[in-house]
Amino acid sequence: MSIHDGAEDRTPTAPKHRDLLAMFVLNARRPLTVERLRQLLWPLEEGDRSDSLIRGYVGRLRQLIGQDVITTVSGTYTLAVNDDQLDVGRFRRLVQEGLSGRDGGKLREALDLWRGPVLADVDPDARRWAETGRLREELEELRLLALERRIELDLDAGRHRELLSEVRMLVARHPLWQRFRGQFMLALYRSGRRAEALAAYTALRDELYDGHAIEPDPELQLLHHRMLHDDVMLHVSAGPPVLLPRDVAHFTGRADLLDQVLSGLVVVHGPAGVGKSALAVHAAWRHRERFPDGILYADLRESTRPGAILEDFLRWLGCPAQGIPASEGQRQRLLRTYTANRRMLVVLDDATDESQIRPLLTSCPTVITSRSALGGLTGAVRLPLGVLDEDEARDLLVKLIGEERADADGVRELMRFCGGLPIALRIAGSRLATRPGWTPGYLAGLLQDERGRLDRLRSGDQTVRSVYAVGYEGLSTPARRMVRLLGALSAPDVADWAAQVFGGQADALVDAGLLEAHTVDVAGQVRYRMHDLTRLYARERLVEEEGVHAVREALARLQAVVIARVQASRFPLISGEPAVRSFVTRDIKESVEWLVAERAFLTALVGDLYGAGLDEGAWRLAHLLGPFLERRRFLDDWRPVAETGLAAARRAGDARAEALLLRDQGDLCRAEGRWAEALDLLTRALGTASGRETAQVRRRIGQVHLEQGRLDEAEHQLTSSLHAFGGGRTGAEAQQALGAVLRRAGRPDEAADRLATAAGFFDALGDRHRHADTLLELAAARLAQRRVPDARDCAQRARSIAVRLGDRLLDAHALLALARVNRAEGDREAARKLAEDAFKIFDGMADEPGRATALNLLANLV
Repeated sequence: MSIHDGAEDRTPTAPKHRDLLAMFVLNARRPLTVERLRQLLWPLEEGDRSDSLIRGYVGRLRQLIGQDVITTVSGTYTLAVNDDQLDVGRFRRLVQEGLSGRDGGKLREALDLWRGPVLADVDPDARRWAETGRLREELEELRLLALERRIELDLDAGRHRELLSEVRMLVARHPLWQRFRGQFMLALYRSGRRAEALAAYTALRDELYDGHAIEPDPELQLLHHRMLHDDVMLHVSAGPPVLLPRDVAHFTGRADLLDQVLSGLVVVHGPAGVGKSALAVHAAWRHRERFPDGILYADLRESTRPGAILEDFLRWLGCPAQGIPASEGQRQRLLRTYTANRRMLVVLDDATDESQIRPLLTSCPTVITSRSALGGLTGAVRLPLGVLDEDEARDLLVKLIGEERADADGVRELMRFCGGLPIALRIAGSRLATRPGWTPGYLAGLLQDERGRLDRLRSGDQTVRSVYAVGYEGLSTPARRMVRLLGALSAPDVADWAAQVFGGQADALVDAGLLEAHTVDVAGQVRYRMHDLTRLYARERLVEEEGVHAVREALARLQAVVIARVQASRFPLISGEPAVRSFVTRDIKESVEWLVAERAFLTALVGDLYGAGLDEGAWRLAHLLGPFLERRRFLDDWRPVAETGLAAARRAGDARAEALLLRDQGDLCRAEGRWAEALDLLTRALGTASGRETAQVRRRIGQVHLEQGRLDEAEHQLTSSLHAFGGGRTGAEAQQALGAVLRRAGRPDEAADRLATAAGFFDALGDRHRHADTLLELAAARLAQRRVPDARDCAQRARSIAVRLGDRLLDAHALLALARVNRAEGDREAARKLAEDAFKIFDGMADEPGRATALNLLANLV
């Protein structure tokens, strides 16, 4: 018995002081009265002992071990120490820490504290105090457990020869402690003394049977069975099996997922090359200490038969070859038995379907990686994995090549060509690491050519192409065909209807990791995304397996469907066009939402069609998209679309098409406020236009003159257009534009007549956008006529249409019209609030002309 303060031993030497300290240790942190101390110090004597004598002993003990160690409260004494100040407390802590991990040092430190039976110097027979016996039994049990675990660790470390004498002595002292017997047998077996190991088992079995009529424990029986059959695994002293591959070097990102991966039954899924296996393996190594009984790992691409993996797992867990059942079902039950009481992790890598997984499931935490979400595994937690973001991709490259070589521009370009795909980034980093003379910018230059990019993303036996090949080769023939067809597209994603055109095998491609179902768009469609490098692989396969003409054929197959759909969606926007009835949507808002959802796909398709030589499809699609892109102010998209459409029309030698696309480019310049360029383009279009298209161009020229303040020229052009084609839609458009000119020229009565006529025509035609535009012009004319109630009616009707259409810019213009009406009515506060709401919309959509108009109105309301 001893007490410590840091490195100093403060244990008293006088017998009664040691007895008193023993009492306090046995009752640590419990208050003891003087009467209770008297009974404990002299349990077998009935003579009187004065209180002052006991207090004197306490005072002397305080001088030895510290005044503050024994506290006095309400006439009681308490030993106020923490566990580490008592050797018994330190012993308990060190043993528990040693048993819960694989650190033999803690166990050795604990065992070094042991100097013989507990309290042998003050109560050798454990008869003075009842607490002595209980504590002695507890600590002796802990000591034996610590010895057992320390010997196990030493055996795992290969120290079997050095352990023989110690374990032989333990077996002699504790002949029925079967774990010591098993360790003794194993030490003998590994020392080449197999016969003696078997004899040690026989001796225990005979003793148990003769004295108790029982058999050794099942664990010891299994060890004996394995020794009888000379199981080669018994010669391995590597400890619990840890079958994981080497941890991934420079693991980067995924911080939010690392702790979730090992939370039960988890499926980490995602496209090819995103680092699913790296995440699972890294998480397992990172939390290795949580699984002291081992980590099982299987690459399911290497062995697809569950029976073979079950056999492998059972062997690693100690089952001899002769004990492994023949049937898969029996192997499953045996594996579950072996793992039931062990703290283990199972990692099943690269699964293709649920049938591979179910036979391998146990009660242990299990992480599965797959390109598929494995929806049939009920109760599993699913963690979708995508590409690295910019910061994570940059960090990974910098770690791989070194900070000193990571020039910002070169790294940025390299990241762009790798698209955040971890496998591509690692290969690029590996290439740079093995070529000290190369810079990131130089490698990025090599990757710039799409046709050779996959060839250059190779380092040794690592290739991006091989990652995709695994998924591709496992597909059915129709699914492989769909992969190839998707390679003809450059759009960032495709909707379910487009996937259906190309074969309807999207789900199979998602499960193969070649396609990702990443969102449901505003039109309610599932959108599928293909990584840029996957697309390059798909196009390679298309050209190699079907020839260079296959790209053109694939796009031609899609072209007719796309143009029909866009025409159907444009129909409610531009009434008067023939509708494709099979695609007509129920409401104009549906049409607009579909166009919004498909904007990136459709604008990219214009370039794809032009690149494949499908000029008519390219210019037609470009022309059809113009009104939508103008109305929604997607000017950055409209510019390349209009340019490509014009180039396609010219290459096709179609004069009418060229006139239409020149007119579209003129509209784009008008939308951007580039009036001189707009006038030049429209004038050129006028030179090649014919028939009703001439009137359309003249109307646009008139509107350019109107925006430039040349009202006479504007009126002349619009009047000419109206005289040439006074009826129908073209006439209504001219009436609307002429009404705007007359209003600005200070002739509101004439303007209102023209605008009312145009509004009625657009209403009857069902062209709600034009109807709303005209109502807003008419509201301004009614204000000029001082017919404020009529102006409010027009503005409110226009806003109602805008809200129904979901057109925010139109809504902002309607808010400005209502603000002007409120100002005319004298309610300047309401006018200011409406103008502010309009400004927020213009500002959010980066509409500079609208912002300027709203700010001007707000300035006049101050």
